[in-house]
Amino acid sequence: MKLGYTIVYVADVAASLDFFERAFGLKQRFLHESGGYGELETGATALAFAQHDVARSNLGCDYVAAGASASPLGMEIGLVTPDVSAAFEHAVKAGAEGLAPPVIKPWGQTVAYVRCPDGTLVELCTALD
Repeated sequence: MKLGYTIVYVADVAASLDFFERAFGLKQRFLHESGGYGELETGATALAFAQHDVARSNLGCDYVAAGASASPLGMEIGLVTPDVSAAFEHAVKAGAEGLAPPVIKPWGQTVAYVRCPDGTLVELCTALD
């Protein structure tokens, strides 16, 4: 097996695509005419967004919506960048909530965390060699 894609369930797919483009520089690959599903250009795997009603219909049950939770959910999207500090500042200026500013971990990786307006937790980090 291999990871094919990640889908984040959100209230407004177009708004999430727009935010990720402005905050992180990821370009929109696709937005379905219904507005219920869209993808970003992220390399080998896709980062996608689906509206809550589409997700609930596919699952056949309810779930905890990231935007409705006071705390971030127990999962994150990791975005690799050579300049975590600049990426963190840019994301916060675009509307993300800064949760943890950049720090250098004992293994040498620089890591920061932001929470997007749709509730998605994003780790900004340098590559691991």
